[in-house]
Amino acid sequence: MSEGVKHDDGKPRCDLLPAGAMLAVSNVLGFGARKYAPNNWRLVPDAKERYIAAALRHLFAHMMGEKHDQESGLTHLSHAATCLLFVIDLENDA
Repeated sequence: MSEGVKHDDGKPRCDLLPAGAMLAVSNVLGFGARKYAPNNWRLVPDAKERYIAAALRHLFAHMMGEKHDQESGLTHLSHAATCLLFVIDLENDA
């Protein structure tokens, strides 16, 4: 039997994404979906600027020694990463 063929050269290497970080972001997304609504972040006015500001707040809290967000219990870094992913996606849509 011959070998199969899969033409995936040059395609994104999603298998290289760090699973733990992606699960942490998924937890933040689930928290946000319960608090607001699924994909509500897409409807926020001035979203790019506001999510950059939110990412910075989470980063500053982390830098000041606070590892977990008080409201969600999830890490500030996972919140910051989620905010930055929103900005990336919004800029890709622009």
